[in-house]
Amino acid sequence: MSNPLKFSEASAIALHVMTFLAARDSGGPASSRELASLFDVSEAHLSKVMQRLVRGGLLKSTRGAYGGFVLARDGGSISLLEVYEAVDGPVSLSECLFEKPVCKSGRCIMGSLVSDTNKRVRDYLSGTMLSDLSDVYDGG
Repeated sequence: MSNPLKFSEASAIALHVMTFLAARDSGGPASSRELASLFDVSEAHLSKVMQRLVRGGLLKSTRGAYGGFVLARDGGSISLLEVYEAVDGPVSLSECLFEKPVCKSGRCIMGSLVSDTNKRVRDYLSGTMLSDLSDVYDGG
């Protein structure tokens, strides 16, 4: 089956991990191993995603036996858009499925579906804070 609304695996990992960390009861760091196991993803891939989130100022990391990752800010101040863009870059508000429009008549075969969908996705991501999703995970 195909999913027309497709996020990269890296952004999917980032969005889920950040939501989980925001809902986590203990407030203590979560290790890469724990997170990779929880989301059934490669620890190597997860580590690369986590590095992007640290560089983006959304996570803090600590090394050592009790190290791991915690949010750099309160979950109420981090939008899903910030998480997405830290991993995959700015959300496109393109009106075309191609990078460069190919329809010759100036009318898109998809009508306004592409631009409307891109706008709705961006609006959802920018208007949803991690703390808004605290019920998605029980804090594990």
